[in-house]
Amino acid sequence: MFWFAFKRNELLVERKQDGSYTVPDDDSFPMGEAEPEAIHGFASFHGVSCKAVRMAENVPVGIGQEWVDLRSLFDLLPPELYQMAGKASEILYWDSQTQFCGVCGAPTVWHSEISKQCTSCGQLLWPQLATAIIVLVRRGDSILMVRAHNFRGSFYGLVAGFVETGESLEECVRREVWEETRVRVKNIRYVASQPWPYPCGLMVGFCADYDSGDIQLQKEELVTGGWFDRSALPQLPGKASLARQLVDSWLAGRLPE
Repeated sequence: MFWFAFKRNELLVERKQDGSYTVPDDDSFPMGEAEPEAIHGFASFHGVSCKAVRMAENVPVGIGQEWVDLRSLFDLLPPELYQMAGKASEILYWDSQTQFCGVCGAPTVWHSEISKQCTSCGQLLWPQLATAIIVLVRRGDSILMVRAHNFRGSFYGLVAGFVETGESLEECVRREVWEETRVRVKNIRYVASQPWPYPCGLMVGFCADYDSGDIQLQKEELVTGGWFDRSALPQLPGKASLARQLVDSWLAGRLPE
């Protein structure tokens, strides 16, 4: 049994002898006599059942265990295990936000591993995703990279933003690039997607080609940005991020034309 235990945004992890991290894998609850605030079965990982657990603030940890912010584990846990941790986090967040029906206000109960039902009107509820785009913009042998105010560190990333109601993914790509940099793009191509559990997102990755415009940064969101060629790239985001995967694919010549 894999146990994904959270205290707010911090995940309970175990440090192995080689310095790497994992999550508790045991038949019994890994926190002894501590009482969880919520516990849910939500998936299996390589045939092993997984539990999402929400713990109180003052719960002590055992030997070799520690609480680590989920974002900080992005490049420390194996990617598949991190994705399961993200799913557990999303389930716990959704559970905390749907204790009562949004239609009639009555309490809800679990209907399946990923759905709830109102005890009064029967309304069914499922987790809702917030969809965002991220795009690598090419201009000759350079790419557009930016650094946002909310970045943790000095790395640069790619233009990204949330999809608005009534908007296609491609329309969102054009709008976000224009709003943030005053650059227009063309030849938009889908590349890949990635769950983004902060707290319940889906990041959809694209590449696009520069069409026109001079960079004028949206100062409310961006600190700096510009065109960077292969020989002079800034500090890049972690390898597990979709932004880094897009940049690495560009460097390797694997992006669609």
